[in-house]
Amino acid sequence: MPHLMENIERYLMSCRELTAFCTQNGWIDTRSLYYEIIEQNDHQVIALVQFDEVLMEGSGSHASRLPCQGRLRLTLDHYGEVCRAELL
Repeated sequence: MPHLMENIERYLMSCRELTAFCTQNGWIDTRSLYYEIIEQNDHQVIALVQFDEVLMEGSGSHASRLPCQGRLRLTLDHYGEVCRAELL
């Protein structure tokens, strides 16, 4: 199980699918990324993912942070690596 958790975390840190949960075209603060596995079997994991979306002002300074969340279905290969993500 710890190996699976590491694989999921590594995948989510660079997962493009998470940008669909951003509402203001900001960027994902990966330091705020949190996930919880809510369902699991041998080939799939359903995860609740939460993170802060960072927005910028025109001057380039941070304007605000918005909380974002969503659910993903992660498909796993035979080695427990994530090979596909689907928004739920």
